[in-house]
Amino acid sequence: MNAASNETRVRWGILGTAGIARKNWRALRDSGNSILVAVASRDVERSRRFIRECQVEALIEPTPKALGSYEDLLASPEVDAVYIPLPTGLRKEWVLRAAAAGKHILCEKPCAPNAGDLREMLAACQRHPVQFMDGVMFMHSRRLERLRQVLDDEESIGPLRRITSAFSFHAPSEFLTSNIRTHSALEPHGCLGDLGWYCIRLALWAMKRQMPLQVTGRVLSQSNRSDSPLPVPTEFSGELFFAEGVSTGFYCSFITENQQWANLSGVKGYAQVPDFVLPFAGCELSFEVQQHQFRIRGGDFRMEPNPRRITVDEYSHNHPTAQEANLFRNFSNLVRSGKLDQQWPEIALKTQLVLDACLESARNNNAAVRLQTSL
Repeated sequence: MNAASNETRVRWGILGTAGIARKNWRALRDSGNSILVAVASRDVERSRRFIRECQVEALIEPTPKALGSYEDLLASPEVDAVYIPLPTGLRKEWVLRAAAAGKHILCEKPCAPNAGDLREMLAACQRHPVQFMDGVMFMHSRRLERLRQVLDDEESIGPLRRITSAFSFHAPSEFLTSNIRTHSALEPHGCLGDLGWYCIRLALWAMKRQMPLQVTGRVLSQSNRSDSPLPVPTEFSGELFFAEGVSTGFYCSFITENQQWANLSGVKGYAQVPDFVLPFAGCELSFEVQQHQFRIRGGDFRMEPNPRRITVDEYSHNHPTAQEANLFRNFSNLVRSGKLDQQWPEIALKTQLVLDACLESARNNNAAVRLQTSL
């Protein structure tokens, strides 16, 4: 990737020192058109420590500034865009402040506690005007472009009928008792927000941003830290029902071992993606198209798999071609263009609306919740 000149690079600040920000430190460096200039936390020593530790793994020159308040970062004329990995429960205030300060915003997911809050956040971004995007990395993988070609070629998959996905990890016991993702004021959606967001997004992407007509959701298990006001989902399943009979089922969990697969099934075949969120380590990404043939000759009943493996030259992580570097590169290119892309706030809001409806269904004895097809 050719690096932009220092004069044309988008200048970034990170608002907070969450663990995911360590990964995105390197992604910013690898993007080629971005430069990280500042990191802020409520404790300047924490910012210094974060910068010091990240510099050991991925050197950025000049060294980003350590700031002791979020306000200082937003007031800086040296910052064009901010990455906000703060807890979901705190995010709205700082998105509103960042927009008012004229900073473009890359927001971690889930974007907000509810769609009402997110609408306020997006309205502020439009009013000021700044680009908004959520941090769903797989949306920026070249594999998704190739998968779209297969879905649209009318022969490999045919018209879609069913989308299924799962994203889970088996958290250690201390996670359930101490992590912010089991605190309802900080992360009110639990595993549904942390993991289910990706499953919902994949379905909306596959359906070309069409909204489902109705959804159902079920909390399969829940837990909370001792200081959490309410329990949060630690295991969740949902169903989305689209027009023309297309349906989606997803499962997400903090208590089931690592899995992150997706199947997209049509009338002629199906695509299998075993690692749709976090690509398996390596220098290429892949998925399989299956068109099974069932043949009968007398007493010979034979199912023939006929798999076709499709690959994309793209590193899984820590590389300029990786999806997280693509995310920052794509965002910074939008900023540099001077034109806002409203598709990104739109898909974020649709994801939030579906997530909210799934949770509403789960809290009302799994009753179906109807959605409006337009925003």
